[in-house]
Amino acid sequence: MKTTNLYKLGVLICLLCFSSCNKQEEQVTDASTYNTYLELVENDALQIAKKDLLFWEKKLEKEPSQFPYLAKLAACHSQLFNQTGEIAHLIKAESHLIEANKRTNYNHAGYLRTLARNYISQHRFNEALTLLEKAASNGENIQATNKMLFDVQLELGNVVATKDYLDRIKDLSDFDYLIRLSKWSDHEGNLDAAIKYMEKATAIAESSNISDTKQWAYTNLADFYGHAGNIQKSYDYYLKALELNPHDAYAKKGIAWIVFSYERNPEEALRILNAITDNYQVPDLYLFKADIQDYLNQKENSQANINDYWTLVSNEQYGTMYNAYNVELYVEQDASVNTALKLAKQEVKNRPTPQSYDLLAWAHYKMGNVKKALTIMEDFVLGYTFEPLAMYHLAVIYKANGLEDKAKELKPELESSIYELGPLLERDIKNI
Repeated sequence: MKTTNLYKLGVLICLLCFSSCNKQEEQVTDASTYNTYLELVENDALQIAKKDLLFWEKKLEKEPSQFPYLAKLAACHSQLFNQTGEIAHLIKAESHLIEANKRTNYNHAGYLRTLARNYISQHRFNEALTLLEKAASNGENIQATNKMLFDVQLELGNVVATKDYLDRIKDLSDFDYLIRLSKWSDHEGNLDAAIKYMEKATAIAESSNISDTKQWAYTNLADFYGHAGNIQKSYDYYLKALELNPHDAYAKKGIAWIVFSYERNPEEALRILNAITDNYQVPDLYLFKADIQDYLNQKENSQANINDYWTLVSNEQYGTMYNAYNVELYVEQDASVNTALKLAKQEVKNRPTPQSYDLLAWAHYKMGNVKKALTIMEDFVLGYTFEPLAMYHLAVIYKANGLEDKAKELKPELESSIYELGPLLERDIKNI
């Protein structure tokens, strides 16, 4: 199935790039350390968010004309979404923010940005862009708006506009600028620079001593270290994030990937994921579990987790958030490959990035349209992204078009990226 290779909701996890072989790699993780974070019972942040929600609900009930309370309620639901993964909280936050914007005639830049942030989480990037452009015309705290415009334009694949907004917010002493400069460097394929700027941002976060900011910086730096093959540092920074927030599902998932793809200990990785999904349920975690069970040749268990994934994403509140994952699943079955193509076209329309075009090309390849797939890859993917999964697809499509030499030229790069791509693709890469 090989679905863990996809990019995450607002994101995703940045997987690890390191040369690999069939033997178990050097032990990096220590179960006796991270077990502490798997055996938790109480989630203090979750309980606080629930109490805050009740407080602001009662305040609004007593004073329904106080529209700022709507923003407070939205913040509570956003926090609950972060803590539980339950999509209903994100949608409730949206409804409160829409009402707050209506009450202020869509002329409050802060509320516009907050609703845009909600839409980014839902992968509704074009709607977020419209709101941010309106916030920009308002002019209030324009740099905060420009920072978010950078985020959205990058997600939409508008490279020129993205660079323009990056230039507008330039300040090498600013945490927000540095994390975006890091993201831009990674987009450009300059991983060393991406790490350098994220390290600088992390130092600023540590000096500010704001827990949430440090936690975010640690997990993102862990992603980059893993991407660069520094697995020990990646693991250490996931642990640093967990020290701040023992319920950080993202950090736990990162450790699970190290255990699975670097240490080749699928049973232990599955144990970690099962501990996460006891209290935090997002669809892609079930695909990660399915891939591990596929690797273990546990086909029935793998399919059961895929079924759990479909059960979750059948909730219409997810909208198009999981279209990319759905394409990867649909293309594996002849009966649903047409559906995959339809969804891939929708992704390109909603988000015309090289990654979306890669999905479209892959769907055409799976339908047997190998020449069409090659044209798409050469026109919209090659030279526009450095993602290993896209390069793997390109190699396969080259081979299908009889371009064996071009496919083999990509093979060394893919072999050095087996860790990021995952154990399930290792055999396929060796056969290129």
